[in-house]
Amino acid sequence: MKFALPLLFCLVFLAYPLQSLATEQIALDTGQECGFCHLDPSGGGELTTQGEKYLNEIAASGESATSVPSKIFRLLVGYLHLLFAVFWFGTILYVHLVLKPAYAAHGLPRGEKIVGVASFWIVGITGAILTSYRVDNWQMLLETRFGNLLLVKVGLYLTMIVSAILVIKVIGPRLKSKKSTEHIPGKPFTVETLQKFDGKEGRPCYFAYQGKVYDAGESRLWPAGDHMKRHAAGTDLTTSLPLAPHDVSVMERLPVVGDYQTGGGDKDANAKAFFFVAYMNLIIVLLILFIIALWRWGWS
Repeated sequence: MKFALPLLFCLVFLAYPLQSLATEQIALDTGQECGFCHLDPSGGGELTTQGEKYLNEIAASGESATSVPSKIFRLLVGYLHLLFAVFWFGTILYVHLVLKPAYAAHGLPRGEKIVGVASFWIVGITGAILTSYRVDNWQMLLETRFGNLLLVKVGLYLTMIVSAILVIKVIGPRLKSKKSTEHIPGKPFTVETLQKFDGKEGRPCYFAYQGKVYDAGESRLWPAGDHMKRHAAGTDLTTSLPLAPHDVSVMERLPVVGDYQTGGGDKDANAKAFFFVAYMNLIIVLLILFIIALWRWGWS
């Protein structure tokens, strides 16, 4: 129910035959490109001589033009759409390119989950509102380049929504509830055995780095198993720590408690599903950004 209501709102909003407040009416009436009325070929902003003439003709004929309150509302909605798209896409790119997907392989951290859930609903709702300004009939979606790209973009967005719900409601909880194997002294730590040493609720605070497992329990920089609120104990930080503002010499201050064994065999079906969804969403983000580039700078 939590996810169904906002999604239903978006679909109903798109399907409802709203009266368009678009300033692109001349393009629909004459078949001209946006650059016919605007100095920017992609539309919006300062008008050309033809655009000014058309606007004056509308005012002289008494037809309804876009009101100032409508323009302000559209601007605010567009701003929110861009802002939360940056939050959402930025989080995905940051996790992939900086932290790596393994950072969230044991379930999405609460902060990323809040940003993601808030962003994809706000992006969806504001996107539906903005679409109502530019699309006043289904024919435009099927017969124009803008409409075709919009349909592809909406399809990619819905794919991300479904995958996000799957991760939050199914894959994430399964990864968190998965019981770790007891570590056998003298044996190498694995993904499953190391995650039990997360430094929480009195448990030891271990992390892996370049094949070794370190004990950070006595370090004041690892309270409750978290280092600077970015690195979590119980995980392999080999790809994360080189990005820290200190060098590897800090490892010499921490005792080594064992070796760390990596390997694809440690990943169960849920972990594989998580990584598949993570990289799929990265590809979708890049495709959506490419579509936006086509809208603004692509060929006619």
